Amino acid sequence: MQRDKRRTPPITDLLLRGLRIGASTVALVELLRSDWIGGGLASLAWLVFVQVERRRAPLKPRS
Repeated sequence: MQRDKRRTPPITDLLLRGLRIGASTVALVELLRSDWIGGGLASLAWLVFVQVERRRAPLKPRS
């Protein structure tokens, strides 16, 4: 029986996911309000959070 598998993600993963969802929501709202600078900056923040989340994802070992 392996104990090293986590059942719940660590708090940093949850915070990063929350920031990503928040940035995408803000970007969508700002773009719908025609605030192009705010929407563009929020979209850029969302893109950065997505890239960080992808880099933090564990690599699956080849089997």
